[in-house]
Amino acid sequence: MIEGLILTPLRVIEHPKGDVYHALKSSAPGYQGFGEAYFSTVIKGLIKGWKRHNRLTLNLVVPVGAIHFVVHDDRVDSPSQGQFLDIVIGRKINYSRLTIPEGLWVAFKGLDDFNLLLNIIADEHDPHEADNVDFGDILYSDWGQ
Repeated sequence: MIEGLILTPLRVIEHPKGDVYHALKSSAPGYQGFGEAYFSTVIKGLIKGWKRHNRLTLNLVVPVGAIHFVVHDDRVDSPSQGQFLDIVIGRKINYSRLTIPEGLWVAFKGLDDFNLLLNIIADEHDPHEADNVDFGDILYSDWGQ
């Protein structure tokens, strides 16, 4: 496991009039306050990334579809430097919250026809707070189909 990364299994409460999907509680590991929550769609077969946040911890939940995440640790002082985490989360596959601390690179690929990602962060989005590199700049080849 990559140092500082948290995978938290989440509950789905089934109800005949509509299910309830847990995402994040203020008492949960990884919660650092609330600044913004936003949804993003991820098109099937396309990969978004690589992106590294320098101040923000991400709390990622996939309530619709399934998304293949790859996280890379290139932090010089980290015991998990050089490692990758490869995980799929979604409503029907491993419904969990992936908490990614600042300083880690992330890329992800949509697996279903419609994939919805929820990100909950402690501060409002700041476009100057994150770094992006071209997809080929971090070598990872096991994206599956």
